Amino acid sequence: MANHQLARSLGGAILNQDDPETVRSGAPAYLLLIDGMIADRPDDATLLLAGARLYAAYANGLVDDPDRRKLLTTKSKDYAARALCGKIAGMCAAAQMPFEQFAAKLGTTTPFDLEAIYTLAVSWAVWIQAHSDDWNALADLGRVEYLLQRIIDLQPDYARGRAQLYLGIIRTQLPAAMGGDPERGRRHFERAVEFSNSRDLMAKVEFARSYARLVYDKVLHDRLLHEVIAADPREPDLTLSNTLAQRLAHSMLQDDYF
Repeated sequence: MANHQLARSLGGAILNQDDPETVRSGAPAYLLLIDGMIADRPDDATLLLAGARLYAAYANGLVDDPDRRKLLTTKSKDYAARALCGKIAGMCAAAQMPFEQFAAKLGTTTPFDLEAIYTLAVSWAVWIQAHSDDWNALADLGRVEYLLQRIIDLQPDYARGRAQLYLGIIRTQLPAAMGGDPERGRRHFERAVEFSNSRDLMAKVEFARSYARLVYDKVLHDRLLHEVIAADPREPDLTLSNTLAQRLAHSMLQDDYF
């Protein structure tokens, strides 16, 4: 129990930090600590999930070197997969089993499995992003999409709409003319904003970046980004993300995309 509380405290210390540079320089010590805790209790799903979240949060937005991002997101995905394996029988080879078997097994999950499913989905998504130069990694995107869809089928507002946010990003990868469905993605972004009571600023940034830019809607794009900049970034478990979102919003408004 003490280890679990420490893991939660480490995660909170990072997610609630409003100075990304402090996290950038200090987080590696936390990552080594969580690695040591997991080494002592390698089958502890609570510690594995905490480790997966920490590595994903650090790698996604705070690490610029592409090789380091690949290493860190691989660790995150490994921890998340091991946690899911310990919690859901038959899901130990989620990335290797035939898709039909994967989908059928995922269909048996319940709301009690949401934390493990969501953590794997996020860790897998950031791993794919870090390995975007590898077609084999990109081929896993369908499984991540299926995990996220299962989450919102079980609980649409899970994690204050973060599953909706990730689905919005995935479903706005192609314009309608190329077979995409941007309006479906837009609905996910709108729900992500709604379920967070507009407090998840990254949802608005990604709404602008993934949808508004795709459909060339400058009015929506600029409105969303100005709302992000004007907001108070301090919000439990979203402060770091919100601070990074505000930096992105400033940059996007200055890059002359339109």
